[in-house]
Amino acid sequence: MAVTFEQRQYGTYIVRSPRGVLEAVPERGGVITSWQVDGQELFYLDQERFRDPSLSVRGGNPILFPICGNLPDNTYSVGGQSFTLKQHGFARELPWAVSTTDGDLTVTLESSDRTLPHYPFAFLVSFTYSLIDTPTGCTLAIQQTVTNRSAESMPFALGFHPYFEIADKATLEYTIPAEQYWNNVTKVVEPYTGTLDLSQPELDLAFTPLGSPHIAFRFDGKALDIATDPVFRTFVFWTVAGKDFVCLEPWTAPRNALNTGEDLLHLAPGASQSFAVHFTASFPTT
Repeated sequence: MAVTFEQRQYGTYIVRSPRGVLEAVPERGGVITSWQVDGQELFYLDQERFRDPSLSVRGGNPILFPICGNLPDNTYSVGGQSFTLKQHGFARELPWAVSTTDGDLTVTLESSDRTLPHYPFAFLVSFTYSLIDTPTGCTLAIQQTVTNRSAESMPFALGFHPYFEIADKATLEYTIPAEQYWNNVTKVVEPYTGTLDLSQPELDLAFTPLGSPHIAFRFDGKALDIATDPVFRTFVFWTVAGKDFVCLEPWTAPRNALNTGEDLLHLAPGASQSFAVHFTASFPTT
């Protein structure tokens, strides 16, 4: 693999393997904006929003930290004090530092004066992006490490919000290892029978608990496998009518976990914890 840099509107780092190409923009939340396998793009990107630094990125693979989803009134409490955090946290909105090693790209975010008023913990988060070719395609491997630099236990959630480009949602096939989901549109828990009504104006479904850390999809002649560490216990399926994307989102905890404590992760002072997520794309002949 090789890593190169191009100065576009935003500085863009490009990782290449014989079968894959990855583009990432550290100053726009460390986001991966493009992932191509054998010349075919996997990610959707709203270019107009991406060009506007005042708007969140809608596309690629945004990073969710220190929460996934939203909080009621964007508010939570720690030690009797209230704090505000916007939906999905601040990681996707802040510039990340960058380094390269042996063809891998690592982006890093540290606590700062911009994070501490909203999340009163000192931290270091690093993500390493790698491409691993397979006999039938390519794997995007993301290794994540979170370090607590505070003097007290640090609660957090971690996740991704990947937008997969799907021109014809009628081609979508899926295997989701769950028996129920939280419907964030109707605000009720519903049983999952193995099929979803993609004709709805919006689907926003949080599947949990998961029976397996592997989730499989087929669409537009592509096969996609998402494999995570077991700590990713929630999987969100989000799409809206009229847009050529489906978001397939692994989260470590559901919405509002900073208040409810459900599946919330905790790091002891000075401790680190690492996690892995693998997206594998291939092109089956049948």
